[in-house]
Amino acid sequence: MAMRLNRTAYDYAKQLVNDGHFVLDERDDWSEHQPTAAQENKFIEEDGWRAYARWHLGVDHDRPEDTKGRYGFPYGDFQDVHRCGVLSAESRAAQNDYDDIEKACAHLHGMLDAHVGAKQR
Repeated sequence: MAMRLNRTAYDYAKQLVNDGHFVLDERDDWSEHQPTAAQENKFIEEDGWRAYARWHLGVDHDRPEDTKGRYGFPYGDFQDVHRCGVLSAESRAAQNDYDDIEKACAHLHGMLDAHVGAKQR
């Protein structure tokens, strides 16, 4: 089985955006804004695997539980949704034919871009 949409993470991301927990950064900022391995490890240690999973739009149920390899398509920094993370995930999902993840990312992208438009008015 391949990577599939993590519905819990998708719902969590939508709620974060609705609650104003997002960063309207640029497409190429993800390499600087994504959490480091050390930050991921600290988050897992403090908050657990279930919380870590909520920050990843993809899940591969064939991979062992409680491993980073089970989760893919991160979209934030454990506090906020990052527009650049959503755009990166959307692009990678399209490249790898993960249609459900791509559609979820496109929806989040639209939600975030609505805030960009509102901010520019």
